[in-house]
Amino acid sequence: MRALCSPLMLGWLVGTSGLMGLASLPAHAGELRCDGTLLQLSVQESGEMRSDRFRFSLQVEAEAGTPSSAMDQLNERLATVRTRLKPLSLGELIIPAPRSYSTGGSGGKPRLQRATTSVSGEVGRSNYDALIQAAGRLPGVELRGMTSRPEKGGKKQLEDELLRRALQQGKHQAENTSDALGLKQVRLMRIDKRGDRAHYPSVTYRAASQKFDPGEAPKPRQSITLNLDYCLS
Repeated sequence: MRALCSPLMLGWLVGTSGLMGLASLPAHAGELRCDGTLLQLSVQESGEMRSDRFRFSLQVEAEAGTPSSAMDQLNERLATVRTRLKPLSLGELIIPAPRSYSTGGSGGKPRLQRATTSVSGEVGRSNYDALIQAAGRLPGVELRGMTSRPEKGGKKQLEDELLRRALQQGKHQAENTSDALGLKQVRLMRIDKRGDRAHYPSVTYRAASQKFDPGEAPKPRQSITLNLDYCLS
């Protein structure tokens, strides 16, 4: 339920965590009533989650003089991908139907037929490096990205923590504003929770002699935004 603010504003105070609006006249919204000063805050909090698995995406391609030959080569490469990567993966590999098209043909060179598809799945932390190394060494295979996924229950746990932090931050700002205005009472009138966003970063690797550490991969992030109304009197 949103408190309606009077159009007469004392001004805007811009802080690092959002905008603060101050209304000098009483505000009403149903049973809510503020006979003092209405303070409107927008507070944002964000944090990282631990990853226990990673979603990988591969591009598999083959080229030949005819569509049939290109498809035969693609099938051979897919068979190798399945053999090498399935033991390292969590669950099944996802392979959509391939597509084929013509390419090249300029400068007197003959046109070639290309067949391509993708392979995706998930891998745990223990096989993170092994999958990157294996995929990077397969012919016609390009590792498009490894996307960090949060461990089970991690997203809900972080959301609860961010909510507590945002409410504490809003209360702290409201109390500071009340002190600055010489007022004594701070009452929370409205909580509008919105803007929840989860970000799962992806990174692309190419196989090399070095060992890839899952602890160095970008971690999933979560953020929330709270719009808060306080009555200061």
